[in-house]
Amino acid sequence: MVAQAQAISTHRALVVEDNEHVLYMLDFILSRAGYEVIAVNNGRDAQTSIENLPPVDIIVLDLMLPYVSGYQLIADIRDDPEWQHVPIIVVSGKVMEDDIVKALDLGANDYVTKPFRPEELLARMRRIVADHERLAPLR
Repeated sequence: MVAQAQAISTHRALVVEDNEHVLYMLDFILSRAGYEVIAVNNGRDAQTSIENLPPVDIIVLDLMLPYVSGYQLIADIRDDPEWQHVPIIVVSGKVMEDDIVKALDLGANDYVTKPFRPEELLARMRRIVADHERLAPLR
């Protein structure tokens, strides 16, 4: 299934994760699925990417980050006219209901807890990106 996605996908993903091993794994999984990956390991670099790059197709975001939290990044993205419609999927070790609800209320499109299943994450990403593309003409 991943090989098929690689052949048809030309999407760009911003991955924000402070754990080096998880960042590498996400980069590897998404790259194999055909995503062009922009990988950063802290909130400040994520903010710089958002300020200086054109919007991506999806953001994969951890919540517990150095310098700027994932929660703050969600709020900043939703306030940015160029990036506000970019789908955000949170991938976090925070499993408490309050954390999940807070991220979703701030504007995350989905929430996956760590440890995550790679194929499930990719399926959620495909659905979110497809929905976003389908609704794009309505904006």
